[in-house]
Amino acid sequence: MQGLEELLSVIVATPWLAAVLVGFLGLCVGSFLNVVIYRLPLMMESEWQNDCSLLLEDKLQPEYRLTETTAVKLTLSKPASRCPCCGHQIHWYENIPLVSWLALRGKCSGCKTAISIRYPLVELLTMLASLVVFYTFGPTTQMLCALGLTWALAALTGIDFDTQLLPDRITLPLAAAGLLVNSQSIFVSPVQAIWGYAIGFLVLWVVYIVFKIITGKEGMGYGDFKLLAALGAWLGTSQLPLIILLSSFVGMIIGIILLKVRQQNQPFAFGPYIAIAGWISLLCGPQLVAGYLGMYH
Repeated sequence: MQGLEELLSVIVATPWLAAVLVGFLGLCVGSFLNVVIYRLPLMMESEWQNDCSLLLEDKLQPEYRLTETTAVKLTLSKPASRCPCCGHQIHWYENIPLVSWLALRGKCSGCKTAISIRYPLVELLTMLASLVVFYTFGPTTQMLCALGLTWALAALTGIDFDTQLLPDRITLPLAAAGLLVNSQSIFVSPVQAIWGYAIGFLVLWVVYIVFKIITGKEGMGYGDFKLLAALGAWLGTSQLPLIILLSSFVGMIIGIILLKVRQQNQPFAFGPYIAIAGWISLLCGPQLVAGYLGMYH
């Protein structure tokens, strides 16, 4: 225990060492986020198929019933990662964040098929985001909590871009974590966190209901409500207007661009822009709000 305390004191007293450790941790977490972004939707889909098969088991012909031998067990750790083209199992030295992709020149060592640049890009962006959090909060409890929020938002952004899903198994624990963190007033008071959670959910829920009444269509999913509620639990009610304004502005710009390059009926994921706006608010929300209000004094 004494050795751990000495190590922590050295890290705190040596900013460059702390930055290196945070950057390395960000790379490793980014590699794990690639797995989460790819596999979690598949795990959810597999569970939905299993549930449907169980519900319809009596109505299905025997050859179509799901059994333990036919059910695919997919987790974040199993089965081991393989090349989707040739089935080559990826060894540990081929899975070093960023370094392995560069060493392999972005190609599978087995079949030489190109590996998407998205994987090292997620790792690099996670590292950079982690360093920004470190330089914003310093080696503090706030920094540790902010890193956790940053990584969760990165995972949700990637999943929503791919599938238009914001999984409850991330958004709900994220909201609970925000309430728990702020029970110690890490970012805002407990009262602000509770009200932020409630109002964050209700704001987009009301927009959803009004839009559905007017158009007869669903303009957004429940995941968006839960994500904004989670951000409200972390950052309080005072940051919700900024998050909504920023996410709407960024979403509008990118949405216009996407409409030019894809079919108009293709679903539009709003969750990533809520996540980006929430992260900006985490870093400099109070300063942005104060600067905006100062313009009118």
